[in-house]
Amino acid sequence: MAEFTLTGLRVVHQVATTGSFTRAAEALGYTQSAVSRQVAAAEAAAGAPLFDRGRRGVALTPAGAVLVRRATEILADLASTELELAGLRDRLAGRLTVGAYPTAAMALVPRAMAQVISGHPGLAVVLQDAATPTLLRRVRAGRLDVVVIGVGQGLPDYDLRELRQTTLLQGDLLVAVPDTHRLADRPGVTVADLAREHWIAGDGAPGEPQFGAWPTLADPLIACTTRNWSTRLGLVAAGVGITVIPDLALPALPAGVRAVAVTDGHWAGRATVAVTRPHLSAQAQVMVTALQNQAARLHNT
Repeated sequence: MAEFTLTGLRVVHQVATTGSFTRAAEALGYTQSAVSRQVAAAEAAAGAPLFDRGRRGVALTPAGAVLVRRATEILADLASTELELAGLRDRLAGRLTVGAYPTAAMALVPRAMAQVISGHPGLAVVLQDAATPTLLRRVRAGRLDVVVIGVGQGLPDYDLRELRQTTLLQGDLLVAVPDTHRLADRPGVTVADLAREHWIAGDGAPGEPQFGAWPTLADPLIACTTRNWSTRLGLVAAGVGITVIPDLALPALPAGVRAVAVTDGHWAGRATVAVTRPHLSAQAQVMVTALQNQAARLHNT
């Protein structure tokens, strides 16, 4: 009788996260045929197909959704267990420096930091919030141990050569609106629904990627720009306009603001990635594991 394995659960979870057998293989360091074999074995254990295969990627079947939900919980619990055991074996001490782009620093990274500090009280964790080009320069120079960046459609093609990458989330963009907005109670909207909206856009130094209006919307109406996320969301809550927000920032939404999903066939999405130097220190490995754990929890909420 076929049984589930941890490797199979990891592979199925990665395929669901990335939406592609090919991208899952790249993220895990497997061949695509190995990924296909693991998915086939998991489907045999489940007694049902887990994915619907299409030209634009894969989608979860009902059985797949159940398995991925449970796999997320199992893998997160396993990561917590490994972290606790590591803390018993070797009480890490010293200093760990982490960098993150602003929206990752809103929820994902603070939760991972709390997990690391709880498991390793002798380890001092310092967070630096900066733009991605600055973060990459600092990790190459050894001034940061782990950085969290976004990659994908609409972002620069960052030079990541000779750096180690760990995919944390294959995320999506949402639209944040006031809870009194006409779209607030809709389960989802189209790009056409956003055409006449006023937008609160990001404002930063030249060359730094910013969240503007919805990325495929032509000729958006920009009401104002601001550098600070709390100001941006405060303007949304006050009804001045709406804004784009990554789904990983959902736990940080203030009162009076709701997030709405957007259906857009021209938007391929983005990924959140942990980047380190090729050879991880024990401290950096603990942080990467915590980031994976908390990313899985965010994905499951």
